[in-house]
Formats: sequence, C-alpha cells, structure tokens
Amino acid sequence: MRRRRRQPRRRPPAVPRSGEPRLRRLSDLVQLPRRSPLYPEFARALAAASALHVLHSDLEPVPVRATSTTGQSGCYRLRDGDPVDLRVSRRHDRIALSFVHELGHFVDHQLGRELGAPWASGQEGAFADWRTAVSRLPSRLPAGVGRSRRLYFASSKELWARSYAQAVLARSDDATLLRALADLIARDDAFVWPAAEFEPVANAIAVTFERLGLLRDPRIAFAA
Repeated sequence: MRRRRRQPRRRPPAVPRSGEPRLRRLSDLVQLPRRSPLYPEFARALAAASALHVLHSDLEPVPVRATSTTGQSGCYRLRDGDPVDLRVSRRHDRIALSFVHELGHFVDHQLGRELGAPWASGQEGAFADWRTAVSRLPSRLPAGVGRSRRLYFASSKELWARSYAQAVLARSDDATLLRALADLIARDDAFVWPAAEFEPVANAIAVTFERLGLLRDPRIAFAA
C-alpha cells in the first residue's frame, strides 16, 4: 500500500490593505479573539494602548491568536513585509504584558514601513530621545545567557517592544493592569524594569509619539 504524501502546510496569508492610509485607533487595527478565555485581558491591554496613541495605516484588522506554545510567550508574524497575526501563549502568567509587547513590534514595524525603515525604533529621528533613555537602563538578562539571545535582547526592536509594553501598562488608568505590572516588578521579572528607573523611558516614548503626530488627543477625528 502506497503511503500518501504529506501535503505541505499552508502558509497563512498576510493581512490585506484597503483604501488610503489614515489615522486609526489601535482598537480598529487589531482583531481580538472574542471566544478566547484571554479576551478580557487582551481587551484591557488594547484599550490602554489605544488611549496612548494612534497609527496612520491602511491595514485591515490584524488577528490576535491565543496559543498553547511553551517555547515563547508570543510573536508577531510577518509575510512579505506585511503582518500575518499577533500570537500570545496562554501558558504563562504575563498575558497582558506579552500581548502589548507583540503590539509594540507591530507598531514599530508599521512605523518603519511608513518612514522607510524595516523597524522604526533603530534609526528614525523621532525615536532619538527614546534610544538615549533606554540605553541607560541596566540589562535584565540573567547571567549565563547565550550570545545570540543576549544580542537579540539588546536589539533596538526588542528594547522598543519591552519598553513600549511597560509604558502602556504604567500609563494606564486600569487598576487591574497596574496591579499586574506592579506584581511583575515586585517579582523582578526580566521583562520589566523598576518603576523609578523606567520613568524617563516612558516619558521618551510619549515624546516619540508626539513628534510623529500620533500621541492620543481626544480632539482627533478618525476616519471610518
């Protein structure tokens, strides 16, 4: 009996674009998994990010997917320079932080696309104050980590995602998110910095969005 040849796994498509780029709320650019048990945490975190800034984009909503992977807490997947999805594992205890971390990668990548760089955080002028501030933070990697992991952890795009996630939660007026962040700081989690050390970086992130004309202003009118 001949064995059936295994079919190659279909690669997920990139999210399409439509219309002209326009100012958009983050909540209009991300599609949360409403049936997932993680939906309430995702929704809280997305509301906090949406309260901080907007984006200029023509993307259709990017799906967020809850996974059960143990190898990584989340990832931002791309295809041909466009988003595929944001993935967050339910198998750890920093759901909101991990989701906003991947959202930070998405924001960095989309700003880079608009400004002419693969990732905006590494070289765009609007990020200069942030790069200076984040370079003064101590490394949070434990001793004995391999060179490749150390280099990635210190890269601009990873530092941006980590600091963006902490800034979004720290600037939130959501008590649940603030408690979750305080708990991670108290546990000396490697993905957050002590609050006092981090405050100049949070301020620099706000300055970055202000320079880009994206800092949230209640007077902004949004296109449908």
